[in-house]
Amino acid sequence: MEQELISKKELLELTGISYGQLYRWKRKNLIPEEWFVRKSTYTGQETFFPRQSILARIDKIKNMKDDLSLDELADVFSPVADGLSMTKQELMQRNIVSSTSIELYGKTFQDGPLLPFNRILHVYLLDKLLQSGEINLDEGNMMLRTIQENEAKFENKNWSLVFIRKMGVSSVLMIAATAEYAFDSGTKIVARISIASASEELKLRIN
Repeated sequence: MEQELISKKELLELTGISYGQLYRWKRKNLIPEEWFVRKSTYTGQETFFPRQSILARIDKIKNMKDDLSLDELADVFSPVADGLSMTKQELMQRNIVSSTSIELYGKTFQDGPLLPFNRILHVYLLDKLLQSGEINLDEGNMMLRTIQENEAKFENKNWSLVFIRKMGVSSVLMIAATAEYAFDSGTKIVARISIASASEELKLRIN
């Protein structure tokens, strides 16, 4: 399930940004290093990017850069948010997550009333998938257990949560952003969420 790539030349032409802007945004961590993919072509080495991700990111940068500094944008796009925390009650009062998701989360993670950002993000992921109808409560519980058992391996990394289903049986995977994966034709991808994208959405909602 490798994402379609776009060449650097096509990207610059399509978005209207300059070479200098692209690499300045890279230095400021607005565009992840792993999105710069070097590949051999008949003309030599060229740089490509995951098409959907890079176009969406550049669109966001262009729309937000007049209101936020590049450093502030870097904080928005970062998958971590040190020092940001909220109570479970406040999350529900502000309609960031539902009481159903908070209750289900509490059965797996035995936290106090105040949640750090990474825990809020887990509840937000759960709520997003439940509200969309893509997963049910049992699958949500499976997702939380998977995160709990493996989160140390993915700490401070960009990863994606992938739900698959075959013949009515569901599985959930945590996959590093740079990893390629494929399934047999009988397997359906129910949902795929990038932790970085969910983090961006959540920070904008909280702020």
